[in-house]
Amino acid sequence: MADPLLSVRDLVVEFPTRRGTLRALDRVSFDIMPGEVLGMVGESGAGKSITGSAIIGLIEPPGRIAGGEIRLKGERIDNLRPDALRKIRGKRIGMVFQDPLTSLNPLYTVAQQLIETIRTHIDCSEAEARKRAVALLDRVGIPAAERRIDDYPHHFSGGMRQRVVIALALCAEPELVIADEPTTALDVSVQSQIIEVLKDICAERGAAVMLITHDMGVIAETADRVAVLYAGRMAEIGPVREVITEALHPYTQGLMGSIPTLTQESDRLVQIPGSMPRLNAIPQGCAFNPRCDRAFAPCFTERPELLSPEPGRLAACWLHDPAKTQEVPHD
Repeated sequence: MADPLLSVRDLVVEFPTRRGTLRALDRVSFDIMPGEVLGMVGESGAGKSITGSAIIGLIEPPGRIAGGEIRLKGERIDNLRPDALRKIRGKRIGMVFQDPLTSLNPLYTVAQQLIETIRTHIDCSEAEARKRAVALLDRVGIPAAERRIDDYPHHFSGGMRQRVVIALALCAEPELVIADEPTTALDVSVQSQIIEVLKDICAERGAAVMLITHDMGVIAETADRVAVLYAGRMAEIGPVREVITEALHPYTQGLMGSIPTLTQESDRLVQIPGSMPRLNAIPQGCAFNPRCDRAFAPCFTERPELLSPEPGRLAACWLHDPAKTQEVPHD
């Protein structure tokens, strides 16, 4: 069995405020294997983007990593000095953000930005860097890459800009690419193309991908495994097909039931009642208990750890603890 490329253990991220400390991530743990695509889903505010930011060291102060550890190929990176982490960010870990305009400098041509990034991380001449950049743009689907490389970001459409951002994230041949909602602002047809490009190029280069999205359709088409976050905690993680067809956590079941299908016979989609709790009002026990129609005594007092009812699958739910389910009242 190969060692994980990325290993996150008991990750805690906190944001001090005047009203107290908010815990945005609460003991989140997961692994990503070499070459694997791990999808990360959950409602807005679940902690998906914070997880990606923590991995690459971009938590905005006064936010901080308050506990746990992050290892890249066994090397701990969450406690590195900022200059050491900058060398890893871009070279070993690439990032694709939701809005390409946050990744591209409008004052510089695409050529200048790609060439600078390549030469920062790879020892090569400017001519060689330009050749690499043109090849990358061509590979991500930019028509007439040799000519378009000298354009500015505003000369490209939204979908084309996102392709440039993917090229920028991949130009130093990273081992891991974190893609944070890379297709949210794009047309459905363009979304599919962007995801396919990202997946194909990473597969060619043997890079792993952490794909952060709220779109389960994208996860179903792209990911090998899926991790479900809820209120800053890991609810479930497992192979994507198994999670989609037979979710173990009631929250995941609600998410899956809210996706329309062509074969659906009912008139209404499943709706999860209520909303995710605010960070300053996380309930005791399981954070999902106010919205769960299967909650029983332990759910209101004890936080469930990730349990493994099936090989390769984990769910933070007391329903999968035989010792606890003995306490469930029967009709």
